[in-house]
Amino acid sequence: MYGLKLGGVKGRNNIGRATLSYGASLAIMAILVNSIKYTAKVERPDGSKNNSFPSGHAAMAFTNASFLHKEYGMVNPAYSIAGYGSATITGLGRNLNNRHWVPDILAGAGIGIISTELGYFFIDKIYKNKGDNLSLLSRIQGNDYPSFLSLKMGTALGTTNFLKESELDDKKQTGFEGGLEGAYFFSKKWGVGADITFSSFPIKSQRITFDDGQDFGDHEIKTQSMGFLAAGIGPYFSHEFSDKWQLMLKLTGGYSATASGKVFVKGNEIDAPNHELQIARYKPKPAFRWNTGASITYKFNPGLGLTFYTDYNQINSTIRYHFSDEIKESAELDQELNNLIAKEKINYVTLGLRLTAYF
Repeated sequence: MYGLKLGGVKGRNNIGRATLSYGASLAIMAILVNSIKYTAKVERPDGSKNNSFPSGHAAMAFTNASFLHKEYGMVNPAYSIAGYGSATITGLGRNLNNRHWVPDILAGAGIGIISTELGYFFIDKIYKNKGDNLSLLSRIQGNDYPSFLSLKMGTALGTTNFLKESELDDKKQTGFEGGLEGAYFFSKKWGVGADITFSSFPIKSQRITFDDGQDFGDHEIKTQSMGFLAAGIGPYFSHEFSDKWQLMLKLTGGYSATASGKVFVKGNEIDAPNHELQIARYKPKPAFRWNTGASITYKFNPGLGLTFYTDYNQINSTIRYHFSDEIKESAELDQELNNLIAKEKINYVTLGLRLTAYF
């Protein structure tokens, strides 16, 4: 795209506006990909890591292809064909070299395309929707009410020990949250909104000592981080203090899916890679999530604002543990780690920022 611009081939936007749109698209793509990767924790086909889904290479390739299509597809369809064709080859290559499953690639492609649409949507608001390169989302007609779409990112602070009943943690966890949120207002005060969020919390290791008459030394119980994919819908209330400042309240209910994970014992005496032995895997059941929150937005212009938000989330999760054969064969370990099912309270507060675009 930059080569075409510098070569004098005229596209839809000048290089400044195109760069802003591209930067916003990359930022959105990076947040979505990394949030899902470390929430879903899908193992790669080659077994190297647990960050297979979605494919970051496919997401980047299709973000670039969509960007080229937006800037030069109307000049000549060959640019779009070349861009999307190259992106497809990139995705197939990640599958052929055993780094990704096919669903990883398809999800990455979808994220790349929607990230570009969202990037243009937000930058269009800076230009007050003036120009000939509006995104599909920017073509949605507003109704002069505070309907919005936003991209959010924040710090999540646990108010409970997530694995207290499982005895796998003794401290409240701190993680991150990212996602999308939007609402459609039927009046200046009331509307219906929804969100989809990705959050992840690392679990700190627990030190234990086994004692059956032999000296096993100190060991650690290591639990992989907990990741949540949640979506909810509910009423939104808005109050404008002035043309620049807006308060918004919400109450939503919905669905939360928690990623599965593994539990390890780590000790110097364990003869295994990294001195770690997998003893169990955990699988939380999908659960109801309710969420309430408040936000304050400062509007740069009628179409774009920066929002500080705080949310409270509650999930009552049932977690089932499946122990490895080595643990079941050891009477001591089986007795020590015999919580096959645990009911956990997952409560956390999120503090963060949203980039809010109104329509």
